[in-house]
Amino acid sequence: MVDTVARPQPGAAVVYQPFKTDLPALRAAVRREEAGAGWAPTRWYETAEHDAGVAATEQAIADGASVVLASGGDGTVRAVAEALRGTGIPLAVVPQGTGNLLARNLGIPLTGMGEIVRAAFRGHNRPIDLGVVRIVRQDDSEDEHVFLVLAGMGLDARTIMATRATLKKRLGWLAYVDAGLRTIVKDAPLRIHYSVDGSEPRALTVYTVMIGNCGLMPGGVLLIPDAAVDDGQLDVVALRPLGAFSWLRIWNKIGWENGVLRKTKTGRKIIDLANDTRNVTYVRATRYALSVPEPEPVQLDGDDFGLALAVNGKVDPGALLVRTLPHWRGR
Repeated sequence: MVDTVARPQPGAAVVYQPFKTDLPALRAAVRREEAGAGWAPTRWYETAEHDAGVAATEQAIADGASVVLASGGDGTVRAVAEALRGTGIPLAVVPQGTGNLLARNLGIPLTGMGEIVRAAFRGHNRPIDLGVVRIVRQDDSEDEHVFLVLAGMGLDARTIMATRATLKKRLGWLAYVDAGLRTIVKDAPLRIHYSVDGSEPRALTVYTVMIGNCGLMPGGVLLIPDAAVDDGQLDVVALRPLGAFSWLRIWNKIGWENGVLRKTKTGRKIIDLANDTRNVTYVRATRYALSVPEPEPVQLDGDDFGLALAVNGKVDPGALLVRTLPHWRGR
């Protein structure tokens, strides 16, 4: 007997940041791909000024979206991922921002709207981990968020808070260099207490401490060489002020060793012989906790999330599905 029950026609949703999205190009690509795949007309949701995309994505889910395209910067992609966490509805990334960090790590092209949108309708689902962070404020209130690439407290978060919006618009991610230099000159190192995987809390003086889900940053900087977005672990990185040439040693570790030497077999042998991890330390963990004596800025995927006295959280393995194409190669 032939099954004549009509199956619901799939439909996509686009959650877009209006000031960053090339809307005409995106609409044209979506119309072309949805028609070719035989999907229903796509629904469109603009992000609000006070909400980077969580509410819009929740509405898209309620409206029955089969896949959600997130068009904008890292903040928009992060917010859409937060709403999609654990739903089984895949995310398709349309990188339109300054850093486009998740796209870089997954090998999603930063140009070529047609190919990017094709993944939403014809790609396959790749499960990736999410970092979860609970932020404890000075008034004892708490709020929970996710991050896809990097969370941080210290110099990186202070830098993001200090970045001039006009400079960021003009220079892109290089604006963080300006803010970073100003922050290094005037700010003292940070005293933290930290714990990983339930260990006894330890005190440490750092420039910054970051929790990474991915390792590749803008400019090809490989901040965390062993980070993988689907390994069920997070990588905690501490940049430590030890000696007069701390920043030179840190740059040597991140810029030279991670960015250059690690790419060749001979270079990796040189790294093994040097084995200098005094200024840059890496710890792998599934759970983490950080606390500071005075409120400090917190950043998630390059966005300022205000001041906190503590952050703690975990990895949520395979909690998000991302649409990719077979020939895309991340690191």
